[in-house]
Amino acid sequence: MLWSPLVFRLAGILAVFGGLSVAMAQTSVAARVYVSNEKDNQIVVFDGQGQNPVRIPVCPRPRDMKFSANGAHIWVVCGDSNQLGWVDLAQNKLAGTMALGDSPEMLAVSPDGKTLYVTSEDDSALMAYDLASRKKLFEVKTGGEPEGVQLMPDGKFAYVTSELANVVHRIDLQQKKIIQNIKVGNRPRRFSLSPDGRELWVSNELSASVSVIDTATQQVKTTVPFQIAGMRASEITPVGLVHSPDGRSVWVSLGRANHVAEVDVASKQVRRTVLVGKRAWGLALNKSGSMLYVANGLSDDLTLVDTAQGKAIRTVSAGRVPHTVLVRE
Repeated sequence: MLWSPLVFRLAGILAVFGGLSVAMAQTSVAARVYVSNEKDNQIVVFDGQGQNPVRIPVCPRPRDMKFSANGAHIWVVCGDSNQLGWVDLAQNKLAGTMALGDSPEMLAVSPDGKTLYVTSEDDSALMAYDLASRKKLFEVKTGGEPEGVQLMPDGKFAYVTSELANVVHRIDLQQKKIIQNIKVGNRPRRFSLSPDGRELWVSNELSASVSVIDTATQQVKTTVPFQIAGMRASEITPVGLVHSPDGRSVWVSLGRANHVAEVDVASKQVRRTVLVGKRAWGLALNKSGSMLYVANGLSDDLTLVDTAQGKAIRTVSAGRVPHTVLVRE
């Protein structure tokens, strides 16, 4: 049988695309996805496809997590033991703990990796700790039930949500005080800062919306509402949110609506929603932005969403009450 030049060219193209697919699959599998779960007191580690789970016991009720500056371990706040734990990523084990304030919720690490900032729900405060000495540096009193904390890239200012006061506090970390209160929606929860630092997106759990703060004027410039056919607004409870690497989209978990939404940053319009697990909360994207990982707190699982297709491709068990997701590549 004779092969035409066209057939050979097509075969070559298919071989190239086949090679790319294999390379992408290998990269995805090589990634590590870390999920804290509050009831099993563990961090569950998956590969990038949500397979091959490894379970790391940690302190009681692990919540928010962040990678250390050198990438050697994960900081995790534990709400029932009022501790910070650090997990050695080379050995996949808890390497140590230190005491925190009551009911620590979310955390942020200074750009130089030296200072840890933690919201303490029961103390109504943002607390700062020196990571070298493991000692408390100072605290700033906030409105009731502070949760989200976002540091600016220069490390000089922090934003903190108060669930009860319905405001975002802007805190001067050098003066150690609140310098501005920004009114947002009802029960603000968490943040996502745009890659250029110009917009701070805030989820409003009981307003079924996201507020977009202009970080130059410190004013809310836009509010993005969410609607899902057949659902009341009270059933749509946004919590987690994350910008895509290119800054063109923001993905928002819609809590008890059991969906995530993709919002177009330029138009501030919802592009689409994707059905995931029950009470979608924590979110993380891989480096390319091609895969969204969604922690579902009431179905005890993790959903993987192909962002190009806008489609959930897999859901895997992630322990009881998964909270936060981190991705390492």
